[in-house]
Amino acid sequence: MAEGVIMKRLFVALDLPPAVKLEVAGICLDLPGARWVADEQIHLTLRFIGEVDSGVFQDIREGLAEIQSPSFAIRLVGLGFFPPRGQPRVLWAGVEPVEPVVALRNRVELLLVRLGLDPEGRRFSPHVTMARLRDTPVAKLTHYLAGNAHFASSAFEADTFHLYSSVLTKKGAMHQIEASYPLILLY
Repeated sequence: MAEGVIMKRLFVALDLPPAVKLEVAGICLDLPGARWVADEQIHLTLRFIGEVDSGVFQDIREGLAEIQSPSFAIRLVGLGFFPPRGQPRVLWAGVEPVEPVVALRNRVELLLVRLGLDPEGRRFSPHVTMARLRDTPVAKLTHYLAGNAHFASSAFEADTFHLYSSVLTKKGAMHQIEASYPLILLY
């Protein structure tokens, strides 16, 4: 990297309304080894981009404005963890319905690839990360999941998506909205 080049660590995401964040926060307790995501950091990632220079950042920022996609109603439903085998590392809330989220994510992905970024290597699985897990006993996680098996948030309208920058600190990642993009209201 050339000296003086400014890099930004980016991702594209849907934000959740404050009321839904509070509903998630209401079940973020009583799980040993869980490092809960702060309310203000809770979001649904559509695409992690990673570090890019300022020129690519501008291309992405401007390119995302070309995406035209309808708004949609969504809610969080059910809990789970990654990876499905081995020691659990991430506790998540699922998304329902999945189809409009995947369609928006695919539009974002196509735009980023068109701009020259490498395609995402992992399969997209819409979710909201609730906690990072470290040495969480599987029995305790199983008990937590059973106790929250019927979790479902209030429905909300996904009417905007955002380009975020992320700065890693000793206290965790700090996210900032760099640009917002409205989705098309169909009704």
